[in-house]
Amino acid sequence: MTTEYNQISRRSWIKLATLAAGGMALPWSSAGFAQVATIKKLITRSDSPFNAEPALDELVRDWITPFESFFVRSHGPVPDVRNADYRLKIEGLVEQPREYRLEELAAPTTKLPTLTTIATLTCSGNRRAEFAASHQQKIPGVGWDGGAIGNAEWSGVRLSDILKAAGVKPEAKHVWFEGLDPIDNKGTSQPFGGSIPLAHAMADSTTAPGAIICSRMNGQPLAAVHGAPLRAIVPGFIGARSVKWISRIIVSDQPSTNRFLAREYKLLREGTDDEITATPPVYEMALNSVIAVPQADGNRLKLRGFALPQGQLGRVIERVELTTDAGKTWTPAKIVSPVREFTWVLWTADLPKGMSPQTVAVRAVDNRGDSQPMTVPWNVKGYQYNGWHKVTVPNG
Repeated sequence: MTTEYNQISRRSWIKLATLAAGGMALPWSSAGFAQVATIKKLITRSDSPFNAEPALDELVRDWITPFESFFVRSHGPVPDVRNADYRLKIEGLVEQPREYRLEELAAPTTKLPTLTTIATLTCSGNRRAEFAASHQQKIPGVGWDGGAIGNAEWSGVRLSDILKAAGVKPEAKHVWFEGLDPIDNKGTSQPFGGSIPLAHAMADSTTAPGAIICSRMNGQPLAAVHGAPLRAIVPGFIGARSVKWISRIIVSDQPSTNRFLAREYKLLREGTDDEITATPPVYEMALNSVIAVPQADGNRLKLRGFALPQGQLGRVIERVELTTDAGKTWTPAKIVSPVREFTWVLWTADLPKGMSPQTVAVRAVDNRGDSQPMTVPWNVKGYQYNGWHKVTVPNG
């Protein structure tokens, strides 16, 4: 990160983190969110709850996504969290339930070991607008383009260390997260939440932790819109599993009963109650890629974009390919960023320009030989769309 970026990020963070710091809060109204979107260079997709994404050309400027270009996903209002009053409770199937104050978990004051990991977060509904258009049907939810994704440095305490300190009981199988954001559901209020398998929570590797309780993003304290003062970060899993404003961790022998795991974020064809009950939640990110910048330059097509590996340990992007003839032939792109588990890659490509407008498609292939499908079967919420991404480039 450059000095210029750090200075910009620090100024922006001061404006956006005041709620978490317990100082004078920004007005979290439509006008307030418009200010956030301007500071962060985002396109607002909904005012209430606030959801916004960057323009795709801004998104692929940096492998580490600057604060200003990092998407915001909300399911309800940003909670007013006062640091002095904040507590994180560890409950359920543990030998020693306990309650942490913020200074016990937030870097640099915590006495627990901390680490920084690089991981990509993406909303499971990324590319939903394209998915809806491809099936010529309306899909409920935020109408994301391709920008509900970002790659950042996350700093915090390993979830496994917190769980080991509490003493996990033998019958435990899942770790629930509960946030502080009140979500209205047919007249009742429930915080956003979910869970991850205990095996994943404890699966720290040499390249990434299973999960962390995060206090800093890109070297700065979390901003309120990104979950301050603490949030979960689960590398490899969809963004919904990285619960913001986390207030409770509950160890259990079953998955969370929170509706955002029990009913939402599932691949459903019809959406009936029976189908919802029988369908497992979405956990891992899907293999994906997007053409972010298609540009005609003389007699060449200059293309830039990103590709995301599937969220499994050991999976990385092997290559990115482009076609101008509907998949009959493929041309490799050049990967121009680090290649790692749980993180996207950025790529560029230079193709000959035709005499008429051209449709270009991209697909990613991972190190196990899996590649993106040309099309994706319908699901009622528009989740995990990873069909070939296509753009048409004019001949001008």
